[in-house]
Amino acid sequence: MTRRSETALGAATLMAAGAAAAFAYGTFVERGRFHVRRETVELLPAGSRPITVLHLSDIHMAPWQHEKQDWLRELAVLEPDLIVNTGDNLGHIDAYEALEYALEPFRGIPGVYVHGSNDYIAPTFKSPLTYFGGPSRAGQKPTMLDNDRLTAYFDDSGWLSLNNAAHALELKGSRFEFFGVNDAHRGWARLDKVPAILDDLRENVGWDDEDGPRAVSIGLTHAPYQRVLNSFVTNGADMIFAGHTHGGQVCVPGYGALVTNCDIPRDQVKGLSTWNHALHSARLEVSAGIGTSIYAPFRFACPPEAVLVTLTGPNMG
Repeated sequence: MTRRSETALGAATLMAAGAAAAFAYGTFVERGRFHVRRETVELLPAGSRPITVLHLSDIHMAPWQHEKQDWLRELAVLEPDLIVNTGDNLGHIDAYEALEYALEPFRGIPGVYVHGSNDYIAPTFKSPLTYFGGPSRAGQKPTMLDNDRLTAYFDDSGWLSLNNAAHALELKGSRFEFFGVNDAHRGWARLDKVPAILDDLRENVGWDDEDGPRAVSIGLTHAPYQRVLNSFVTNGADMIFAGHTHGGQVCVPGYGALVTNCDIPRDQVKGLSTWNHALHSARLEVSAGIGTSIYAPFRFACPPEAVLVTLTGPNMG
């Protein structure tokens, strides 16, 4: 073997070892590095009391994921005023009891939610390379999940469905109008209905004090496609919560996410940013998510997260 061949073999061996180490780290270490990201947003009228929002997304629960279940339960110590759930809670056909156990400490806390496709359809195996060809697609023969059970549990917990719907809520003296759509990734978002459901809400809501502060408008979507974000801004959203992207799930330090699984720009695939459209804007909060598909249990430079957002009035953050 020539020296050049030996050098090439050595380099290939080092690359293979590095790839194996990265895979092991992403599978066995980072995927379980649950953490809470904290943000402060000046969104409320002056003089308002701060409101803490716990944003949960993409839990993708499987029944054997006890560490994830326990970590979710421990988030109750944050004492949130509001739960925002942006979908993809289920990751296995037998995950209902595990998910209900994990979320039980939040029963009775006001909440709002929208569904993702994995609240209706069980995950299936697909090559991770398919994500480089654009947003993922549904399998040919999906296994349906018990969405009625999931929805009933959320409703019984006191959470409000925003799946192509809108609701008003008062919290600590602040007024909110929440609206949302079902999963845009599967074409279930009825953006055509958003103006009508908001008109109906605004015409019929009965605030306790008719002369009170203006209502803050918050939109929810599972998948942050640009058409959804643009519609929400057009319809007056002050802030938008979303999930779905997993923050890219696999990121390159110094570069960021390789894919987004929708058409949102890579630099807004996770975290707090501003979405601008037609001379208007809204704060955009995209969660990197808590879980992964059981068929792609890997994260790199993108640890799982819940997000605690503190909403304040001006000069309070």
